[in-house]
Amino acid sequence: MTPLLAACGGGGSKHKTGANSADGVKSALPAFAASTSVTPDIPSVTGADGAVTDPGFLTYPASPVATVTGAPGKGGKYTAVTPLWGTVPPSDNSFYAAMNKALGTTIEMKPADGNNYDTIIPTMTAAKKLPDWIQLPTWWNPNFNVGELAATQFADLTPYLAGDKVSKYPNLAAIPTGAWQAGIWGDKLYGLPSFSTGFSIAGTTFYRRDLLEAKGITADQVKTLDDLMGLGKEFTDEKAGTWAFDDVWTYLFPFFDVPNKWKLVDGKLVHKYETPELLEALDWHYKLATSGYLHPDAIAGNNADANTRFYAGKTVIQGGGTGAWNLADNLSGTAATPGYRRGSFNFLTAEAGATPKLFMGSSTSMMSYLNAKLKPEQIEELLAVANYLAAPYGSAEYTMVNFGVEGTHYTRVNGVPTFTDEGKKDVQAQTYPFLATCSSVISNPGADQVTKDIAAFQAANAKYLYKPLFWNMNISMPQNIATVDAGQAVEDTIKDCYHGKKKVSDVQAAISTWKSGGGDRLKQWMTDNVLSKYGTGQ
Repeated sequence: MTPLLAACGGGGSKHKTGANSADGVKSALPAFAASTSVTPDIPSVTGADGAVTDPGFLTYPASPVATVTGAPGKGGKYTAVTPLWGTVPPSDNSFYAAMNKALGTTIEMKPADGNNYDTIIPTMTAAKKLPDWIQLPTWWNPNFNVGELAATQFADLTPYLAGDKVSKYPNLAAIPTGAWQAGIWGDKLYGLPSFSTGFSIAGTTFYRRDLLEAKGITADQVKTLDDLMGLGKEFTDEKAGTWAFDDVWTYLFPFFDVPNKWKLVDGKLVHKYETPELLEALDWHYKLATSGYLHPDAIAGNNADANTRFYAGKTVIQGGGTGAWNLADNLSGTAATPGYRRGSFNFLTAEAGATPKLFMGSSTSMMSYLNAKLKPEQIEELLAVANYLAAPYGSAEYTMVNFGVEGTHYTRVNGVPTFTDEGKKDVQAQTYPFLATCSSVISNPGADQVTKDIAAFQAANAKYLYKPLFWNMNISMPQNIATVDAGQAVEDTIKDCYHGKKKVSDVQAAISTWKSGGGDRLKQWMTDNVLSKYGTGQ
């Protein structure tokens, strides 16, 4: 969850958006107005530094309320490209036809293979043959040169959505402010967010709650990293083929007070590689890897089977993205082990008695853009469509976008919209939500305990979140600087260290090489081009 980077090549480009200024962001942001159309069973909780937990729903509304009057479109015809990780549905399917009727416009959906999306899109942009509407996952911003595209090929949405202008589109106005900020380039708004959240963390440290509680251990007894290490002996039995830990580094190192990437010390930038806290985190993880508590397959880099190990109780503690905690996980886990229950440790500390804290990630990792060639009236039509697509969870529009037509694409089973075979084929392979959606909710129909557990975890930890330096700032970097910023050689050595294959001193050596090979130049570039001109984004 690093700041969004767009590598804009060398110094020859005439169109560079650069970072955003504080005043520029303020003037470009849509004014937030929460939706009151649907009432959640578990309301959101406001945390620290703008964090807000996702609302929870234990039931799906029996009579979905409409938030849009009539069809939003005016008969226009458009093309849209989105990524799809699955089987592409036929272009003439009944769901697309029903959606076009509901939208009052014809949108030719052209989903492309998500696994190769980062190579498909650059071909379009190079030829300047973008569709009318396109989804660009933000983790590929450098690949797509989004900073360059914003100034040359994307429509500027600032005149339509900035400030109170967004009130024309109330469902868009209900999207969290931070998500909009991630779509601003050069002080202008270009992006439409999908799958946004006010509780944004890269991931967490999961545990088998059923297995810990069977031994009389509860999560609130594990407050420090030493407490966590203490579980290693309790749950490792090599003869039985069980180990306490799978990989945990990615979501655990921040609890040593390691920054996301940058921190300010006496007004000067310090990279995380330069912090003693990083070495402390590495030392702890090296001890974990060499203690015998870490599963051999994790050390070997076999992450594909991590959940299989977790479901079978071959590991008890694992790091993972928060998206792993859901209904599907509960079904898979209970199928493997009756009584299975995933839990997450609350934020931990390196020292007893310290206050936990964790940096927030970007408010969204999915952003769509409109083509700059569109006329103003076409942009307004597609924004009206986006407002329909962004309708709140459980509304009539949300139900249509996510489940299709009742009786054709889904039926109600115990009150829950459930796909028919036609729905599985044409609707479940999601396309429209990649163009715009409401902010995230917690909902796992049929597994209420999962929803309650996730909501409780978020509520307990929202007060410990903070915005890191340059949070949600889009920074356009020259390619050579972006390569240094990635720090691949250091990251590879760090991985070998937390797997026990290399020592902390090897990481120190790699960092020294990184600093002399460009790290110091990166810091100076960030100081001159971002910090000095635009501040920290806070």
